[in-house]
Amino acid sequence: MLFRQLFDPETSTWTYLLADETTREAVLIDPVLEQVDRDVQLLDELGLTLVWALDTHVHADHVTGLGTLREKTGCKTVLSERAGTGCPDRLVKQGDRVVFGARHLEVRETPGHTNGCVTYVLDDRAMAFTGDALLIRGCGRTDFQQGDARTLYDSVRTQVFSLPDTTTIYPGHDYKGRTASTVGEEKAWNPRLGLARSVDEFVEIMAKLQLAYPRKIDVALPANLQCGVPKGLRAVPEMPSLPPWAPIETSASGVPEVTCEWVAANAGAARLLDVREPHEYDAELGHIAGSELVPLAMVDAAAARWNPDAPVVVVCRSGGRSGRAALTLVQKGFRKVVSMRGGMLAWNALRLPIERAAR
Repeated sequence: MLFRQLFDPETSTWTYLLADETTREAVLIDPVLEQVDRDVQLLDELGLTLVWALDTHVHADHVTGLGTLREKTGCKTVLSERAGTGCPDRLVKQGDRVVFGARHLEVRETPGHTNGCVTYVLDDRAMAFTGDALLIRGCGRTDFQQGDARTLYDSVRTQVFSLPDTTTIYPGHDYKGRTASTVGEEKAWNPRLGLARSVDEFVEIMAKLQLAYPRKIDVALPANLQCGVPKGLRAVPEMPSLPPWAPIETSASGVPEVTCEWVAANAGAARLLDVREPHEYDAELGHIAGSELVPLAMVDAAAARWNPDAPVVVVCRSGGRSGRAALTLVQKGFRKVVSMRGGMLAWNALRLPIERAAR
């Protein structure tokens, strides 16, 4: 299995990428909105298809990337059925499985930090993704958002500490540079929830924390109840408006987009810019006839030679890199630039014509 641990330094949030190496199907756990482009680029680079984006709970300290990932990649989104929102594609409960390729994550309900907290346990029980229910030598707060110390104590003891001592714990946050722990370590050394603590001691500890009001809660909670993109909230600052030269829709993250069908029906209407790497251009997905290969890293320099008033359609594997390139061009003054939604994955899914170099 392929595994990556990714970090957002502003909120000290861990995001986890897991993938079946045979089918290349992947899941992302606890994505952060501001890191969506990073995550989509990594998926592209590793040749992965994101099938599920999951949150361990409705976060109060950052805006989730669920909705934007769904829009960019076509993945399905997941939250607990007790989270109090209907925005995800799937609401899960105790014992449910989230399948990717030949692997799956088991859902274990671990309320106490919030009502809708869940822990995702890998099928072989080698890994547990605990969100804020259990942190390394700590736990999530219980003084707001349906928090309850006694509930959290019971959740961790029954749903997490019942796993093998060798199970690796991957938390939602860490503020001291630590990356992982184990069930055995937390049983022995967690100063709040370790086996030496009684439930009454834990309740007293949590009551005396006197934590500061979360600085992002007033933005994050309402946003996350809508999977990160509620009506009226933009995921990124407003971009300059573009002339209506094509049926353009703007994604939740501010990327101007057109469909594959429009690109196919309007050959020659715009410069067709493929921002993948050279080895991808003639690989299995092929490329669109008439497209120009300019890898993403070279777009900024190459754009200096192009007419900023001429229309441009940007293409990549799944829409992540092309979205980044489109925003770069817009910011450089290009007035008619769009990303092709879904990239060459969507183009091939529609069985539209492709070209490859002779082999």
